[in-house]
This record gives sequence, C-alpha cells and structure tokens, in this order.
Amino acid sequence: MTNQKKQPYLFAFILVTCLFFLWGFAHNLDPILIPHLKRSFTLTTTQSTLIDSAVFIAYFVMALPAGFIMKRFGYKIGIIIGLLLFAAGAFLFLPAANLQSYTYFLIALFIIACGLTILETAANPYAAALGDPATSTQRLNFAQSFNGLAAALAPVIGARIILTKGHTDAELSGMTDAARSLALASEAASVKMPYAILGIILIIVAVLFAFVHLPKIQQSIGHEASKHIFHAFKHKHLSWAVAAQFFYVGAQVSVFSLFILYAEKSASLEQVTAADYLGACGIAFLIGRFLGTFFMRYIKPEKLLALYAAINMALSIVAITATGLVTVYAVIAICFFMSIMFPTIFSLGIKDLKGDTEYGSSLIIMSIVGGAILPRFFGMISDWSGNIQLGYIVPFVCFLVILLFGWKGHKIIPAPEN
Repeated sequence: MTNQKKQPYLFAFILVTCLFFLWGFAHNLDPILIPHLKRSFTLTTTQSTLIDSAVFIAYFVMALPAGFIMKRFGYKIGIIIGLLLFAAGAFLFLPAANLQSYTYFLIALFIIACGLTILETAANPYAAALGDPATSTQRLNFAQSFNGLAAALAPVIGARIILTKGHTDAELSGMTDAARSLALASEAASVKMPYAILGIILIIVAVLFAFVHLPKIQQSIGHEASKHIFHAFKHKHLSWAVAAQFFYVGAQVSVFSLFILYAEKSASLEQVTAADYLGACGIAFLIGRFLGTFFMRYIKPEKLLALYAAINMALSIVAITATGLVTVYAVIAICFFMSIMFPTIFSLGIKDLKGDTEYGSSLIIMSIVGGAILPRFFGMISDWSGNIQLGYIVPFVCFLVILLFGWKGHKIIPAPEN
C-alpha cells in the first residue's frame, strides 16, 4: 500500500474511532440512569431494566434499515444520519425531564439507540476494512478500545453530575408525600445538562463528517452483492456469531448496567462509590482491549475469545457466591476479560462473507437485542430471590455460549453459491 493510500485510510480511521468513543459514552451513562431513575420514579429492579430494553430493542428494530442505508447511500451518509438521530434523542431528555415522565425518558433512549444502531452498523465493518484484511480483528479491537475509554470516563463523570444532585434517604423519609415527590422530580431533572451538551457535540461531529472526504471501501471486490438477507444465513459461522453476540451483549449490559445496584447489595457501597468502582470496570475494560489487541499477535483471536469466556464463567461463580469487596473485584475482572468479545465476535462473524457483508453486519448488530432481553432475566431473578447476586447466573450462561463460538462455531464452512 502506498503512503498516499495509507494517509486517507489513517485519517478516516481516526475519525471513525471517535464514533466508538461517543457511543461508548452514551451507553455507559445508562448504568448511572438506572439507579437514578429507579429512585426518582420509585421503580423495581425489573422495571429499571426497561432502560436497557428501550435501548437494545432499537438495535433489533433498526439493524436491517441501517444495513439498507449502508447499501443504498454508503458509509458516510449512514454515519451522518446516525449522528443526527443520536443528537435528537439526547435533546429529547430536556422535555422528558420537564414532563417528569419515565415513558418519555424511554422514548428518548430509544431514539438515541436508533442512531447508535446506524453508527455501529457502519463503523464496525468500516474500521475493520480500513487496511490489511489480515489485521482486521486487531484493528477493530483497537478502535473499540476507545469504547472502553468511554466506559471508564462516563460513570465517574456521570455520577458526579447526576447522582450527587439529590437528597439522602433520611431526608426524603422526613418529608411529606408531596414534598418527596417534588424533590424526586427535581433530581430527575439533573440529566438535562449532560445530555444537552452531548447533543451539541454530536451536531458538531455530524457537520465535520459532512465536509470531510472518506475513502470508499469495497467489501466485495469480485463478488456480486447479496440480493436478500436470507442468503447471509447460509454462512454457518455468521449464524453462530449472531447467537454469540446476542449472549455477549446480554452479559455486558447485565454486568455494567446493574453494577451499581449489585455493588450496593453485595459490598454495601454508597452509589457514588459504586460508580467509581464502575469507572474501574471501564478502565479494566480499556486495558483489556489494548492488551487483547497485543495478545492477538501471538494467539489466534478465536482461541483468546474461548479462553476469556472460560475465565469469566469462573468469575461469575465468584460473583454469585462471594461477599464484600471480593464480589466487586470479581466483576471488575469480568469486565477485563469481556473487553475483546464484541469486536472479536463481530470480525470473526463477518469474515469471508463477501457480497453478504452488509447484511451480515446488520444481523450481528440486530443480535444486540440480547441487551434488551437478558438483563430482564437478571432483574427478575434478583427480584424473585431477593438476592441480586443470583442474577449472575445469566452472565454465566452467556459466557458458555461465547466459549462454544470461540471453540467451534467460528469455523468457516463454505456457503452454497445460490
């Protein structure tokens, strides 16, 4: 590859990598929103997981339209549309807070996630394609590392902007019902400023993308583009990847989104302290991404994926059975070993899809709906048993599926041509 060709690829890769940080920041504010809105609207754990449901159902609804946008208009237009939807949802937090409606918050989160779906459908395969195909998995893991950076920063920043703007439980218990409702409504409004700032940043980034030239990437040189999505299912390793990603995202959302509620019970931590430990989870996730990218120079991605999944199964058992800060440290370790899973499953899943790449990408993004479904089971187990630690049965099962994908399901079996 000539230096002239490398340069636009490098600049494009830097720009696209910024998107990984932005949607990572949005996702990792959700664990702050869950305890915040749970308290403001007096929700059960199961009801509070509707925040994740609203976000990840959008991935299921929008994944195929996102793929059609990529095929019809290209990556650049898709990225701009995704950013604008993302911004629109962020701005909707203002009227949602003014109206004091949990439903409106869920609608705003759904619209944000529609934008994120388009961004992820575009950015994941685009980052993987910007360079040598032999290093696509390492390149995608590197880009996703900035998602990990956002996971480290968002909880710490979000907790200090959102969770500290309220009354203590003792103060609330001493108020009349009317005063308590007013106080909780005021707490809910603390989300307006951070989401307004996020929306403005997204508009600026969308304008930047509109005026910057991005190189066109051919995913299927010499291969006819797929005519329909069902053809993509003929690739067995793609079907496995869709299942593995469903369970991975379910595990990740269960671990991150419910961490503060988990740490409050398992280790008796205050919310802001728990949020700081959640920031440590993000740091572990970030370090894991960089180290995983390095390890893949010497260990095949699928083998590293299987090994990490097996370790996380053992750590899930610790999260269920231990007590005190040991449980928190076990979950931080789970975050480290989860770090490589999403991009590795994604890149192994779209490998050698040729003309089915765009639809394959959409299907894997669609499987992110696992983040809407599996945390609900985590919440139901917690509410039913009265012990949130038992919810880690859900991540345990998820990591078992990922282990099977890394061990066997990733293998490419040539698909029929028709």
